[in-house]
Amino acid sequence: MELFDVYPLFDVNIVKGKGCQVWDDKGQEYLDLYGGHAVISIGHCHPRYVEALTRQVGELGFYSNSVINGLQKQLARRLGEACGYEDYTLFLVNSGAEANENAFKLASFHTGRTRVLAASKAFHGRTSLAVEATDNPKIIAPINANGHVTYLPLNDLEAFRTELAKGDVCAVIVECIQGVGGIRLATPAFMQGLRKACDEFGAVLICDEIQCGYGRTGKFFAHQHLDVKPDLITVAKGIGNGFPMSGLLIAPHFEAVYGRLGTTFGGNHLACAAALAVLDVMEDENLVRNAAETGRYLMERLQALHLPHVTEVRGRGLMIGVELDIPYKEVRNRLLYEEHCFTGCSGTNVLRLLPPLCLSRAEADDFLQRLQRVLV
Repeated sequence: MELFDVYPLFDVNIVKGKGCQVWDDKGQEYLDLYGGHAVISIGHCHPRYVEALTRQVGELGFYSNSVINGLQKQLARRLGEACGYEDYTLFLVNSGAEANENAFKLASFHTGRTRVLAASKAFHGRTSLAVEATDNPKIIAPINANGHVTYLPLNDLEAFRTELAKGDVCAVIVECIQGVGGIRLATPAFMQGLRKACDEFGAVLICDEIQCGYGRTGKFFAHQHLDVKPDLITVAKGIGNGFPMSGLLIAPHFEAVYGRLGTTFGGNHLACAAALAVLDVMEDENLVRNAAETGRYLMERLQALHLPHVTEVRGRGLMIGVELDIPYKEVRNRLLYEEHCFTGCSGTNVLRLLPPLCLSRAEADDFLQRLQRVLV
């Protein structure tokens, strides 16, 4: 049996990591400016993370959610303190798509409605309604195209208000910085107006913080730059630093009804041990502040260098898009195979930088030198 061929793979077999570096099976070292799609938050193989998972697997790897799991309670308390949402509740699942699915379901139960508004160029996952809310017809199967979702331009408040006024919208979902969509930022005026419109017309505001959250932008959540408070917040990726985990933060006005939501593996003991270790390291090593400061430094240097083919640099913290006037593919491939540096992409011409939050200024300078050699 072979693998089902769904990914165009780079010819690199990564077998080891530490901090912002990874190594392939031939011993070649790479600088990681992509963090495996923004998943690696505290750095590869942080010793405290390794120790926490090793200890937990030696005690108990799994038991079902039919019994008390004290680690879940610890995580809910710690996460509330870290992000400032101590009055919200937490539902733990396994992936970003699953978090968004449960957000939609909860919003529909809460409002009794069925329609969702999503932004053009959004990406919210590959399952059922999450993929229907993703603005990419190539990945929406016929069984998922049920007419529940209306796409509208990001930052077009009047378009959203017009649809909300029809009275059938259960939820609006927004990435405050679109990752796959090209590192496009929602504006404060748009998000604040959208919050008011959702309140006016009885819709639920969901902020998808799966890629842009968990400290990446220099605040715990990207929407906290915009002075808004969502009803539901979805998190994944950085919460587990590579261990599959996600969650849904739920405002106090939602009713918890037994049987409506459920999961087999969500919030299992290993996942919670990983997530608690992530919070420990983030707090003790001031990684949210480092994301803000190192991200600002990297963006300023990218803008000041005036590199050939770079037309715009945008983002916040360590979520940065470098727009090019040429297709990204050759640049990204040369960075990988010649300069031994991982980067990502959005669309056809945006390099996407999502390094671990522990990226240092020296490593940022190292990346800039490698990029400069490719572009000059």
